[in-house]
Amino acid sequence: MAAARPIEILRDKSRYKSIAFTRKERLRLGLEGLLPHVVATQSQLVDRAIAGLRALPRDIDRYMALSSMQERHERLFYRTLMTNIEETMPWIYTPTVGQACKEFSHIAREPKGFYITPDDKGKIGKYLDNWPEKDIRVIVVTDGQRILGLGDLGANGMGIPIGKLALYTACAGIPPQHCLPVMLDVGTNNPALLEDPLYIGYPRQRLSGRAYFALVDEFVRAVQKKYPNALIQFEDFLTPDAYTLLNAYRDRVLCFNDDIQGTAAVALAGVSASTRIIKRKLRDLRIMFLGAGSAATGIADLMAAALVNEGLSLEEARRRLWFVDVKGLVVKSRPDLMPHNLPYAHDHRPLDFLAAIDAIRPHVLIGATGAPGTFTRAAVDRMCEHNARPVLFALSNPTSIAECTAQQAYEWTRGRAIFASGSPFGTVTYQGRTFRPGQGNNAYVFPGIGLGAIFCRARRIPDEFFLVAAQTLAGLVTKKDLEDGSLYPRLAEIRKISLAIAVSVAETAYAMKLARDKRPRDLKKAIANFMYEP
Repeated sequence: MAAARPIEILRDKSRYKSIAFTRKERLRLGLEGLLPHVVATQSQLVDRAIAGLRALPRDIDRYMALSSMQERHERLFYRTLMTNIEETMPWIYTPTVGQACKEFSHIAREPKGFYITPDDKGKIGKYLDNWPEKDIRVIVVTDGQRILGLGDLGANGMGIPIGKLALYTACAGIPPQHCLPVMLDVGTNNPALLEDPLYIGYPRQRLSGRAYFALVDEFVRAVQKKYPNALIQFEDFLTPDAYTLLNAYRDRVLCFNDDIQGTAAVALAGVSASTRIIKRKLRDLRIMFLGAGSAATGIADLMAAALVNEGLSLEEARRRLWFVDVKGLVVKSRPDLMPHNLPYAHDHRPLDFLAAIDAIRPHVLIGATGAPGTFTRAAVDRMCEHNARPVLFALSNPTSIAECTAQQAYEWTRGRAIFASGSPFGTVTYQGRTFRPGQGNNAYVFPGIGLGAIFCRARRIPDEFFLVAAQTLAGLVTKKDLEDGSLYPRLAEIRKISLAIAVSVAETAYAMKLARDKRPRDLKKAIANFMYEP
């Protein structure tokens, strides 16, 4: 650092410390006169930053302020997140990131991440040389076609990889220089974006078919060659493409799909925790999904694996899992099912949603619809008729498209509901009791899984990693959490949670002989020492 020009130090986001530079540092680096007199502590900088964020009128303004902070003062950005994670996570990710993605072309300032278009075919590996960091360990990539529950946002979807990687660093300590957000900007079929003169993306209809998959394959191959230790996380792809890519690469590339597998681990952890309240074993539950896309079927696949581990056959496990989509109960007689739905298409007469609840009598209802209000009062009433403590997971996000609100869940069930959601809801007071609904946030698991996988240099990411992550997370839910109405631990403990999951994942990798690095004597200490501290 001493060899750099003073002004370069003040403009380098990774080295900049604002007025926290000490007197000795100012003298050594030639910063005298370039900073105010006061020397502040890092905690004072954080206090000033969070006070400024709280004073802003809207969450999107806070998102923008944090984005600017990340561009100019990286250490303060991450320290502010880590110190105030429960308050700041909704500002940098769901639900605010949904609005940020919708407005991304209008609010983005400095470009972050790496963009690939169809014009780059045959040159992706060469262009990756332009990225300044050479030791990339985690890549989050999207094509922007199914951003949260908002649909095709094209290049505006870059807000998702940026946000996810911020969480990798804040929640699991992956050093920011090891992170790379990628946008596969293959066009958009959203006419509003194509007509927007400020749209920053590739202004064409979406690439599809063989040409699309060939471009993705070139990207994956280029990454493996240039960054052989990198984990690729696929994010917010359309369901058929998400499954095609996952099935193509999961057994030969260090990769996973967070919408399918990360969501599954979080949901499995929450359902496992709920069994401590309803006093039933996981293997005895009947679970119904409203929505049959990648998130819901990913949850079901992992739950089926968990049930098999509890002694059921795969066929018996799948019989515990039922799906309802816009056309009603998913049954074998329907001719319109997609391949990922077929394992859960049971022999049963067709039924609508309410009738299906009465016929199946599920203990757990999981919503992954992307449609607001689909857990109607009538549906919740039916769940109450069949369960003393109905378990309701309203997982769609952002908050505006949740299947029901926390307030509705507690009021409609007269305080009996065991409720979790995909986006955050505040505390709810009903008849003198205050509930703290848990958020089934993927941030509970994907950072820890990634940390464990890259630490031991795993060759691939099998389902066992997600099962052990879910088990570890469920085991960290305390009696007090359950009494408060939450199926998850407090996000304030996320660094400890991620470390515990990373240790479990790495242990599993060593046991399965998937790790390329030798196991350290003290695995937990070694992973903790790797974690970034700003």
